[in-house]
Amino acid sequence: MDRFPFPDDLIRAQQQWHDTYRAFAVPRPRRAAELRRRLLLLSVRIHWHPFWSTPDGWSPAARVELRRLTAGDRRADAA
Repeated sequence: MDRFPFPDDLIRAQQQWHDTYRAFAVPRPRRAAELRRRLLLLSVRIHWHPFWSTPDGWSPAARVELRRLTAGDRRADAA
């Protein structure tokens, strides 16, 4: 069982953020301005998600766990 009950839309947004960041982090990314705007949009969506106003979301550890949860599987796939 997960320590924090993250909503599916928040998990998807964080996964999309990681995917977009990886695309933007390559040397000379294509569509850099579009990727930059996407990162900003996703960052705002994640930061202001209603989950962070719940008792489970108050803990700073919840934000760290969300990043770990969404980036962990993708790092293993890339290796």
